[in-house]
Amino acid sequence: MGVNGHSENETFRARRKRMMDAIAPGATAIMPSAPVAVRSGDVEFVYRQDSDFYYLTGFAEPESVALLSPGHPDGEFVMFVRPRDKERETWTGRRAGIEGAIIEYGADKAYVIDELEKVLPRYLEKSERVHYPLGLNEKMDERVMKLIRWAQTMRPRIGMGPSAIIDPRDIIHEARLMKEPAELEAMRRAMAISADAHKRAMMKARGGMREWQIEAEVDYAFRSQGATGPSYPSIIASGPNAATLHYISNDREMRTGELLLIDAGAEYDFYAADITRTSPIGARFSGLQRSLYEVVLDAQLKAIDAIKPGAHFDDPHETALRVLVDGMRQLGILQGSAEEIIEKGAYRRYYMHRTSHWLGMDVHDVGLYRVDGSSRVLEPGMVLTVEPGLYIAPDDDEVADSLRGLGIRIEDDVLVTPDGHEVMTAATPKSIADVEALTTAQ
Repeated sequence: MGVNGHSENETFRARRKRMMDAIAPGATAIMPSAPVAVRSGDVEFVYRQDSDFYYLTGFAEPESVALLSPGHPDGEFVMFVRPRDKERETWTGRRAGIEGAIIEYGADKAYVIDELEKVLPRYLEKSERVHYPLGLNEKMDERVMKLIRWAQTMRPRIGMGPSAIIDPRDIIHEARLMKEPAELEAMRRAMAISADAHKRAMMKARGGMREWQIEAEVDYAFRSQGATGPSYPSIIASGPNAATLHYISNDREMRTGELLLIDAGAEYDFYAADITRTSPIGARFSGLQRSLYEVVLDAQLKAIDAIKPGAHFDDPHETALRVLVDGMRQLGILQGSAEEIIEKGAYRRYYMHRTSHWLGMDVHDVGLYRVDGSSRVLEPGMVLTVEPGLYIAPDDDEVADSLRGLGIRIEDDVLVTPDGHEVMTAATPKSIADVEALTTAQ
């Protein structure tokens, strides 16, 4: 996407224009940056900008506010940013400052963040509606709400001022759900890097290694190819750990022949990949592992085939669920008719999550899943994951000993296209033959 170089300022300008068209007339949108988070003592977490803020501005610095006020004579797009400070920049790096906000990021006007209380009132006093996302930045909430309350008290005197506070995320999130070509380009890069990481992990994993060693291989593949790192904490789950959905300790010693579930995706230029693969450690699938894997793979392939324009978001889940239930019945894990098992929810003991979620700037990306009470209709430009799985707890006394402690998930990222779908992560091996070619490679 290249937005960090800001040669694509038109991309952000077009997004702001759509946002202002949506809120006009007589409204102001106030978007705060993500707050800095402390890890421990005086050490901060690596800063990551709020996705909505970045989507509209391309600005990655903290302690900033973007103001959108269509038709305002003092400027429609105004930014409040940290001032240039040579001493502070020696420690933490260059700041854009006021001039950079205008020249590099396209603001009509820019002010230092400490001038928010001075400048914002003249926008609020002429705005009938204020769009502001409460709850994202507690300190900024206090500052903005104090100014909004002031403007509301002036309304009876001057006949203008805010009468409503509206969450702008409904507008922004609907826009973010439909991916632009530049966004898809960034996502494809994240996915290509992630595919290399998964292949590297399958080849490297051997009995006697610790899970964190494979996590290090994954992280290396991400960073060495330009990703900012993982888009979420990587799951490197061997043996019984694979039956824990969000296992992130990644510290167990692996054993040859066990299954290794890796759920890991890179973030590139603010866009996420999300891929899961399950493979035998330094070996081929055993008979039972193969049988379970084939059930999950069949469920995933059929779920992917259900994705096309006009289909519903729930269709891949319902398709995968039926295949998983039939497979568990054939393997003796569940008894009874498929209809009864689904109706009573008996399958949830072994498949307890949904099959899909949106993907984009956030790994669990924004956008409604239901519209007017019904499952959302899929449209070209949407990207969703497809990730069925089976998980049998190590202490499950309702299945045979040989099945206990097995966890399998297969996940791909799928783009809805005008003619159907595109598996954007198809370069990551998942057929039994392709996986075993990597796990047994010398």
